[in-house]
Amino acid sequence: MRTVIFSIGFALLCPTLALAQSGVAVPAAAGMKAVPPAAAVSAAVAVAPAVVVKPQVKFTTTMGDIVIELESERAPKSVANFLTYVKSGQYNDTVFHRVIPTFMIQGGGYTKDLAYKGTRDAIENEATNGLSNLRGTVAMARLDDPNSATSQFFINVVDNKFLNFTLGGSPGYAVFARVISGMDVVDKIRAVKTDSITAGFADKPLEPVIIQKAEEFDPSMEAKPAPAAAAAAAKK
Repeated sequence: MRTVIFSIGFALLCPTLALAQSGVAVPAAAGMKAVPPAAAVSAAVAVAPAVVVKPQVKFTTTMGDIVIELESERAPKSVANFLTYVKSGQYNDTVFHRVIPTFMIQGGGYTKDLAYKGTRDAIENEATNGLSNLRGTVAMARLDDPNSATSQFFINVVDNKFLNFTLGGSPGYAVFARVISGMDVVDKIRAVKTDSITAGFADKPLEPVIIQKAEEFDPSMEAKPAPAAAAAAAKK
């Protein structure tokens, strides 16, 4: 049986402006006065900084909901890989199969019957991205090979800086997300009773903690009432 083990603004690129805005006087047509250079147009165009919207994923579990925010700019390969699994339904009806209350909770690889779920090819380790394994962060689980992460992930329940990349030392574990809602649920999961009597499964919860569904999450949509409800409310 296979298991994963821890050895664990916006630069406005504008074309050249019109000559009148570049400080070069435009020749006057016959009988007309020359237009003054751009000094006459003194107000600079204000450009609002781009707002980066980070993708979110919601885990619906048997112990409550957990929402994580993905660091797609800092860990693009890990995030793309993770979202591919989310969209394919890979995480639906899987379990947190390894729970250590002073360390982390791990899931993403097994069904509630502890059947291994097949995966895509492993990805490159992005632990050099500068994100630290702090409480509430989410990182890729892997084997001894730094570039062996597939679908399994873990949520740090305490600061685990020893899992970070160190130059000339540990290749580290790549953080790619953080919990932004439901950390209380994570703490409930970390407190469940576990055993290590099942071969290949150390620190397995006695009662399965099931990820019933993992889905991309848009908080703005959740806050909006359904059309029928909104129409009914408008009539009151």
